[in-house]
Order: sequence, then structure tokens, then C-alpha cells
Amino acid sequence: MQKTPILYSFRRCPYAIRARMAIYQSNVKCEIREVDLNDKPESMLSISNKATVPVLLIEDEIKIDESIEIMRWALNQHDPTNWLTRDDQLTNDLIMQNDCEFKYYLDRYKYHVCYQEHSKEEYRSNTYSFLERLEKCLSENEGTYLTTNHLSFSDVCIFPFIRQFANVDLDWFNLAPYERLKKWYKEIEQSILLKHCMHKYKQWLPEDDVIYFPSGNSI
Repeated sequence: MQKTPILYSFRRCPYAIRARMAIYQSNVKCEIREVDLNDKPESMLSISNKATVPVLLIEDEIKIDESIEIMRWALNQHDPTNWLTRDDQLTNDLIMQNDCEFKYYLDRYKYHVCYQEHSKEEYRSNTYSFLERLEKCLSENEGTYLTTNHLSFSDVCIFPFIRQFANVDLDWFNLAPYERLKKWYKEIEQSILLKHCMHKYKQWLPEDDVIYFPSGNSI
């Protein structure tokens, strides 16, 4: 009998958020195990050298510990609204810039107290080129989504990081000159999709009953 995949996740991690969004969209049932990053379970550490979330275990033998690959795996099972329609060079370029350049400066902007080589404002200014690129993509796409006329892979990959960025200084973000980006962000932030993916689960322990995602029990 086929076993239910096991997803190790952490509610606030942007990589885990995008993985959950894709799994929710695909409606592929997983056992979800919420991880405390300061108290990581041995069962997760034994299957991932990265020792961080998300990690997906399939059939006790296939381990996927890259969020992008978890997303593609889920959507290849079922992609009801064609998120993978534009899984092309533009999509790949945007995700690469997000995951490398933008994430680098986002971390320093968010945790500027730990990175005192430059000010919070200087770290933020290094993100502008990416924000401007997203604004341009939205403009070229009639202000809807980044690479197509509906929510797709690129939007979901990038959104959790823009969400994290916005929440560092929400007042600044609300006044920033990226009108299309702010509209795009607000639409996804208020979506039913995100609401269901941000349910709060208690920390998983080996003796706990199984909780399934989607449609798991939240606290």
C-alpha cells in the first residue's frame, strides 16, 4: 500500500510556505510535521543533510529537501490551474534572483542588528533593483501576475519572500513607489490559499497522532 508522503515544515519559513502553497494547490495529501527549528527532530535530521525545512519524504526512500523541487513534484501530480504553464527562462531567472541576490539582502535588512557593516536602510536599498524588476514584470503583464495572466509558479515562489520583506517595515512598504507590486502582494496575502497554508500546528513529536495537510487540524 502506498504510504502518505511526510512533509517537515515550519510555518513562518518562506521556503516552507511556498512548498505548502504548491502542495495545497495540488491537493496531494501529506502528513505534516511542524518543526521547531531550535529542536529539530532526529527523523528529519536523518534524511536531510541540510537539516532545515521543508523536507518531503516519499515512500520512505525518496527525499526532497529543496522547496522548488517539492513544488514541482506536487504540481506534477496535479496542477488544476496550470501553475507550471510558464515554467520557462523568465520564471527561472526571477526565482534565481529572488533566492540568491534578493534573499541575501533581505536577511541583512531583516536582521540588520546582526549585520552592522551597513545600516538597515543601505541593506534595503540593495533590494530595489529586484523590486523594480517585479514591478516591470507586473506592468508588462497588465498588473496582474508576474509571468502570466493568472497566479502561477513564479508568483508563489517569490511571494513568501516579498511578504517577509514587507513585514520588516510595513509602513515603509505601504508608502514605497511599487504600486503594482503592493497590489499583487495584497491580493495573495489576503487569499484563501495563503490562509489555509498558514494554519498554526503544534510542534510535532514522534508519539503524536498523524495530522494531514491539506485539511489538517490547526491550533
